[in-house]
Amino acid sequence: MTVRRTMFGRPLRGVAFDVAVSGVVVLFGVAGAAAQPGGWAATLVGAGMAVALLFRRSRPGAVTVVVAALALVQVVAQWGPLPFDIAVLIALYSVVKYGRRLRDGVLAGVVAAVGVLLAAAQTQGAITWWATALWYALVTGAVWLVALNVRTRRLYVLTLEDRATTLEREREAESRAAVAEERTRIARELHDVVAHSMAVMIVQADGARFMLDRDPEQARTAVKVVADTGRQALEEMRRLVGVLRDAGPAGADGPVVADPEHRRLALAELPDLLARFGDAGLRIRHTITGEPPALPPGLELTIYRVVQEALTNALKHAGVGAGVEVSLTYAADAVVVTVVDDGRGRPVVSPAPSGGHGLLGMRERVTVYDGSLTAGARLAGGWQLEVRLPLPSEPATEVIAA
Repeated sequence: MTVRRTMFGRPLRGVAFDVAVSGVVVLFGVAGAAAQPGGWAATLVGAGMAVALLFRRSRPGAVTVVVAALALVQVVAQWGPLPFDIAVLIALYSVVKYGRRLRDGVLAGVVAAVGVLLAAAQTQGAITWWATALWYALVTGAVWLVALNVRTRRLYVLTLEDRATTLEREREAESRAAVAEERTRIARELHDVVAHSMAVMIVQADGARFMLDRDPEQARTAVKVVADTGRQALEEMRRLVGVLRDAGPAGADGPVVADPEHRRLALAELPDLLARFGDAGLRIRHTITGEPPALPPGLELTIYRVVQEALTNALKHAGVGAGVEVSLTYAADAVVVTVVDDGRGRPVVSPAPSGGHGLLGMRERVTVYDGSLTAGARLAGGWQLEVRLPLPSEPATEVIAA
């Protein structure tokens, strides 16, 4: 069973408290109906103030105007201060605490000061009017200051709540951005691992199918390339899954770990990569210009993946037998990778469908290191890719997993 905790869109406890306050004001008016100046007419004025106080939280300014108007009626009728005039102090407290602008509370304080003088002038007793006015002023001023203090604390708490809400939203946004970035990284790695292996396997499988009767020996060689490529792809997939399971601070391309089992692919393995694509049917010429410096592992992986993706595209689009020139130029401030194919190979019979993520993945990798990538068709035929990667100012000492 669910108990309702709101009424008229307001907390039930607040509604009950306001009803109790209004009831007290009405009780004061009814209790003195027989003896107070104005009799039941004055009691009706008090009842009007009590009804107005029911809305003191939601409409503090309007409630103050109504209560002040009824108090003015009381002054004009010369009934003098009565017990239910406590409603004036409650309305003053409410407009200072709940008013949207403090200016409304200041204006209500000025009106209350005028009311203090009028009430003191109509108060009958042995005490002089100025002493009575001082007493009324002290009580009214104390109520106004207490309300101001409560208002300040209330606004401070609301500010803290808003700030906490904003921080929570920012954390959620950062978490979503981190998840999106991680998903992009995983997708890029999966593409690099799977796409080139599948391209090689498809080319070799098609070749084996057509050469099975004509040249069984060459067909067996192609099948062996398919098997070796599949094993390597499986090994890279296992390494990638292992990295994704590791817990550690994220780096530019993955978590930082010191486990040698989760090493990155390095430029030392580039000849093996070129050899595999050579076995797949590309005629590759590899040149290196300059002295290779010590590169961060992440930068080495980027160069490796760029060459891998460029050769995969050459195999898929230029075809088996295409000539490809891969050159690495080490300058003082940058590494330049150039991959050029002549586009004169035999097209793949049933090429793997392209998802269009190869160049995008390369561009994302290059951007991480503030590099540049240009790619496009050559007038003489074929395709050319050039990547320029600035060298870090200091040698990196990080150990990062692939």
